[in-house]
Amino acid sequence: MTFSLPGAIAAKLARPDRKVRAAMGDGSFMMNSQEIETAVREKIPLKVLIWEDEAYGLIKWKMDLELGHHRDVDFGNPDFVKYAESFGAKGYRIENAGDLLPTLEKALAEDGVSIICCPVDYSENMKLTDKLGALTDPM
Repeated sequence: MTFSLPGAIAAKLARPDRKVRAAMGDGSFMMNSQEIETAVREKIPLKVLIWEDEAYGLIKWKMDLELGHHRDVDFGNPDFVKYAESFGAKGYRIENAGDLLPTLEKALAEDGVSIICCPVDYSENMKLTDKLGALTDPM
């Protein structure tokens, strides 16, 4: 957690000939989001995909799985498009699944820093966990 953004900046500096993409949850992004300013200022072309669920989604899933409940993992977010633009980056918000691929292609084709916010629903994780658990239960 929190390594994706600075790690992607370092990867781009190490391999300037390669396109670099970073993907992370909104909680992880907000822990180091100020590094967007660094990427913009240093002209490090970077593409960031944020999975937005307004929670520490994987921690919530783990708590629900192990404890049967969760607490203190939900939070609010800024408008990520405006946030990106406030640093001089381009910001995009995915409104439906069909927008994701064209938006990624557009961001990859342009110079500079692009932030793409993609809402996700982690509640499907528990449904999947329940199904997989049922498959492994002894008969």
